[in-house]
Amino acid sequence: MKILGIDTSNYTTSAALFDTSDGTVRQVKKLLPVKKGELGLRQSDAVFHHTKQLPEIVRSLFEDVGEVPVAVGVSVRPRNMSGSYMPCFLCGEGLADSIGVVNGIPVYKTSHQVGHILAALYSAGRFDLVKESFIAFHVSGGTTDCLLAEPDEKSIVKVTELGMSLDLKAGQVIDRVGLMLGLDFPCGKMLEKLAGKSGRKFKIKPVLKGGSCCLSGVENKCRKMLDEGESPEDTAMFCLQYVYSAVREMTRHALESRGTMPVVFAGGVMSDRIIRDRLEIEFESCFAEPEFSCDNAAGTAVFAALKGNFI
Repeated sequence: MKILGIDTSNYTTSAALFDTSDGTVRQVKKLLPVKKGELGLRQSDAVFHHTKQLPEIVRSLFEDVGEVPVAVGVSVRPRNMSGSYMPCFLCGEGLADSIGVVNGIPVYKTSHQVGHILAALYSAGRFDLVKESFIAFHVSGGTTDCLLAEPDEKSIVKVTELGMSLDLKAGQVIDRVGLMLGLDFPCGKMLEKLAGKSGRKFKIKPVLKGGSCCLSGVENKCRKMLDEGESPEDTAMFCLQYVYSAVREMTRHALESRGTMPVVFAGGVMSDRIIRDRLEIEFESCFAEPEFSCDNAAGTAVFAALKGNFI
């Protein structure tokens, strides 16, 4: 049986098929186009591009499939909390509801954040964690969240916020520094490549308030480095090492307050090898592979599979 997943975030149009017979996921996704030099899109533009890209994405996904899905999973909000809303998710929700009605199949709705967490569990081969408590990080352009994840019949994974960024999010910092260095948005992959040419190791003491971090000063520090003649490579490395240091201290705080438990890192920023490699050494943790770390629909397909008891 095939289960369709849809995700229409502020970065990517994505659809995925989860095959219950062998547990594989096939996904097709496409970044939303952003003009050079700009930091992301207005919601009206994101809705327009999703509307254009969704038929192309779904057509490509179902090429040679020849099988109607038995269920649909879709992200309908950024997070499972009151007031969490972005118009771009209406695109995916509308398509999912239409597919469900036409084919007489159930539609299971979740949040973009839960989708990220489930995609990470799928990629790491740790579905067992949906039956126990663990620490989950969702680190992206819109969130830098440290969460307590617990089993829940309604939402599969119930998340409670333990810490967050109190100002800029990690992905925002990376994109701002990337644009400062002349890179194209989204800047994560190119910033990582640039930083890979640096051999510098920086002593960084991130700003934390309880279990939350502050990242707004990173952009100014990177600007100062460039003004003082530091290389773009070293500036990129400083930015990524700062993000790593902040996430590390948030993780330590969460484990000290909640006790030893597994840690799962999800979100596009966590696909960065410079950050990931350091965290893997320090903590017993699970990471998604890059294709399941950045925005994707795999997690929404997995959510539908779990909610519908297909696996």
